[in-house]
Amino acid sequence: MLIPNFTFTVIQVLAYSFVACIIIALIAIAFIYVLDRTQKRSTVRRNYPVIGRFRYLFEHLGTFFRQYFFAMDREELPFNRAERSWVYRAAKDVDTTVAFGSTRDLRPPGTIYFVNCAFPTLEVDSVDPSLVTIGPHVEHPYITSSLFNISGMSYGAISVPAVRALSLGAKKAGIWLNTGEGGLSSYHLEGGADLVFQIGTAKFGVRDALGQLDEARLAKIAAYPQVKMFELKLAQGAKPGKGGILPGAKVTSEIAEIRGIEVGKSAISPNRHPEINSVEDLMEYIQRIRRVAKKPVGFKTVVGDFSFFENLCEYIKNAGEEYAPDFITIDSADGGTGAAPMSLIDNMGMPIHESLPGVADILHKYDLKKRIKIIASGKLVNPSEVAWAFCAGADFVVSARGFMFALGCIQSLQCNKNTCPTGVATHDKKLQYGLVPENKAERVAAYAKNMQKEVGTIAHSCGVAEPRQLQRKHARMVLDNGTSISLQQLHPGR
Repeated sequence: MLIPNFTFTVIQVLAYSFVACIIIALIAIAFIYVLDRTQKRSTVRRNYPVIGRFRYLFEHLGTFFRQYFFAMDREELPFNRAERSWVYRAAKDVDTTVAFGSTRDLRPPGTIYFVNCAFPTLEVDSVDPSLVTIGPHVEHPYITSSLFNISGMSYGAISVPAVRALSLGAKKAGIWLNTGEGGLSSYHLEGGADLVFQIGTAKFGVRDALGQLDEARLAKIAAYPQVKMFELKLAQGAKPGKGGILPGAKVTSEIAEIRGIEVGKSAISPNRHPEINSVEDLMEYIQRIRRVAKKPVGFKTVVGDFSFFENLCEYIKNAGEEYAPDFITIDSADGGTGAAPMSLIDNMGMPIHESLPGVADILHKYDLKKRIKIIASGKLVNPSEVAWAFCAGADFVVSARGFMFALGCIQSLQCNKNTCPTGVATHDKKLQYGLVPENKAERVAAYAKNMQKEVGTIAHSCGVAEPRQLQRKHARMVLDNGTSISLQQLHPGR
C-alpha cells in the first residue's frame, strides 16, 4: 500500500508543479506584455508585446544562419542588411565600428572608393561644415551649414507621430525637413525645425477650388518663419511622369482639410504641372512663387535628358542670374515612394551616379554652379554614398528612407497598405501607438549627427577639412577590367 500511495503523492506533486509553472509563466507573460506595451524605446515591442521580442532573437541568430540558408549582408534590395544595420546603429548612437574586415566587395564595375591622403587632415585642423547661402537675390535668403537633411515625406504618406519625430529630430540636429507635397501641418511646425515647403503637381496646401496655385494661401505659408524655402516638384525618382498617389484609406478628415481634397478618396496628383509646358514657363512659375514668398525657390526633378538643363542654363544666361532657380534637387531613378507603378519604379529615369555629375558639369559649363545649389537625393543613406555625392558636385544631400529607418522602419514593404508594422506609414492608431515621437526624435538627430561625423571622417582621410571640400579627384570608380579611374577623369567637366 505504501508504493501506490507514494506514486499518487509524486503524481500530485508533479501536477501541482506543472500548474504552478503554467501560472508563473502566465504571470511572466503578463508582466512582459505590460512592460512591452508601456515602454517607449522599441516600436515593434510596443505594437506587438511579447512576440515582438522574437524579432531580436531571429535577427541575432540570422548572423549565424544566413551564411548557409539566407541572403548575405549585402545581397538584399532595395537596401541590404549592412546598409540598414549602419543606419540603425547610428540612429541609436551606439558603436558603428566593425571587426575583422569589410564584407563589401570592391571588385564589381561601378564600385566607388575614396583616395586616402598621405598626410590626412589632423582632427585639430578640421572645421565645421561651411555656411551656404541659398537664394542670394531674395528678400529672405536661407543660410545653413547642414549637410544631410530630411527629404520630402508628406503627412498622409507618413503618420502623425512620424512627422512629429522628424520635426523634433531635425531641430535637435540643426537640419531641415521637407514637408513633401501633402501640405503644411501643425505637426511639421511643432518641433521648431527649418522647413522646405514642397509644391507638388496638385498644389496641395496652396491650391484653389480648381486646383490652381492660390497666391493668398502661398503667402500665408511663406509667412511662417520656419518655412525657409519652396521646392516645386516636377518629378520624383520612383515615378517620373506620374503624380503622387495617396490611397483613400489614408485620406482622413484632417489630411483632406490640409490638402483641400475629399475624405476617403484616393488623392492622385497630375503627372505634371499643367501650366508648365516649357523652360520659359518653368522659370516664370518659379519667379511667380518667389515674388509672393520672398524666399528661395527651386525645383525637384529626375534627369532623363541633359538637354533640358542645357536649355535651362541658356535661358538663365540670357535672362540674368536673378531669374535662376535658387536650387535644383536631383532625384534618382532608385528613389523611393509609398506607392508607384512597378513599370516606373523599375525602369524609368537616370540613376544618381550618372545624373548628379552630369548636371553639375552643365552648371559649371555655364558658370552657374555657385548661383544654383544642387541637392542630391535617392538612396543615399550611408556615409560612403553621401561623401560620393559631395565629390560629384552636390551642395547638400537629402534622404527620406534613411530617416525612415531611423524612425524604426524595418523594410516590411507595407507603405502603400496602411499596415506599416512600425507606425511610420500608417494611420492605424494601434500601429501608430508604438512610435513615440520624443524617443524617435533622438534617433533622427543621432542619425544626422553621426552621418555628418562619418562623412567628415572620410573627408579628413582624403586630406580636406570638411565634406564640402571634397572633389572628384578624391574618389575612384572600378572599371570592367578590374582597374579603377578617378572621377575627375571620368567626369572632367568640373
